[in-house]
Amino acid sequence: MVDLDSQIPGDHRARVVWAFVDALDLTDLYASIRAQEFGPGRPPADPRILLAVWLYATLEGVGSARQVAKACVSDAAYRWLCGGVSMNYHGLSDFRVGHGDILDRLLTETVTGLVAEGLVNLDEVAIDGTKVKASAGRGKFRRAATLERIEASARDRVAALKAEVDSDPEASSRRRQAAQRRAAEDVARRAEAARRVVEKLRAEKTERAKRHKKAEAEKAEERASLTDPEARAMRFADGTTRLGYNVQLAAATETGVIVAVDVTDRRNDAGLAGPMVDQIERRFAAAPKRALVDTTYATHDDMVSLAERGTAIYSPVPADKPDAKPATVQRRASQRRSEPDAVKAWRQRMAQPEAEDIYGRRKRIETINGILKGRGFGILLVRSIAKVKCIALLQAIAHNLWRAHGLRAATAYPTV
Repeated sequence: MVDLDSQIPGDHRARVVWAFVDALDLTDLYASIRAQEFGPGRPPADPRILLAVWLYATLEGVGSARQVAKACVSDAAYRWLCGGVSMNYHGLSDFRVGHGDILDRLLTETVTGLVAEGLVNLDEVAIDGTKVKASAGRGKFRRAATLERIEASARDRVAALKAEVDSDPEASSRRRQAAQRRAAEDVARRAEAARRVVEKLRAEKTERAKRHKKAEAEKAEERASLTDPEARAMRFADGTTRLGYNVQLAAATETGVIVAVDVTDRRNDAGLAGPMVDQIERRFAAAPKRALVDTTYATHDDMVSLAERGTAIYSPVPADKPDAKPATVQRRASQRRSEPDAVKAWRQRMAQPEAEDIYGRRKRIETINGILKGRGFGILLVRSIAKVKCIALLQAIAHNLWRAHGLRAATAYPTV
């Protein structure tokens, strides 16, 4: 018998991951797994091991359940985590996206623990959104009329197959037809979901047209993906437009620990500062004193609502056009005189000498975005906002456990 413990060094990353997971309260996770044990098939693997394997895989930049399952057979670190027991990739895949509420709780509890240790301070956070590529291509990006035809055709096919199954005495033929029926039902469901997304996009476009009629009229007809209906066409940092999701992260600027996560189908970040601070307050019962965000991330409404809770926004003030007409300058000055006090305070705050240094700490969140994408988060292998959020939470928890390991090491062995 192979001594698995001798296969990896004492300071190996897998041991850090296991020590972290071994200390977690996973009572609700075990209860959730037990509730599924009465179904057919092999019994599920230990959820503590599954969580450890996925956190380790996340840190290693492995996002494919098939790859992880193979590694659990061939890689010493994965084998050590599994205790030499092989893993089924279906079980790995289902586990990763099946416990979003529990992952959300673990993010809150683990960060709370770091705050109690004195390792993390929540007074100042940086917030940013990053686009991640959806598991869907433009090839099945359809208009509403096309989606309606696909949906109707699929439902007709379902009805026809149901009639065939009911009348066919051959069991093998019935099984084949039942499989075809399930496939047709899946197409119908996805077509219906995509059609509803198009309806939502049309409503948003109608609302925008009230303010920007000409610009909206020039845009192409709204479409949705038949593969992943919740994904939306977005402009990425490289200038290309792809189907994706907008992942929102908030991190403590001093330590780089992620404290809040959200996933949206919004193409831009304007107006999302308020909801992210709301989430931080919900998790930790206190709003940060300072929120550092990019230009236009926080709207004037955000500034007002956050100021009431004691959170000051640090965001660059957009530069005025230097060649503006006198009438424009006068109108602008008049508008600013009537701005809410919180907005006036923001303008004054950003004019102070220390504002540049404070805002400069926002780059911490951009570094974190780069780290996560370096671990494979830039391209998704799952579909739907709920599942993407599970992946984002796993990324956040994995990132934090490794940051905590570094912070504790720095505290134990401070540099002179």
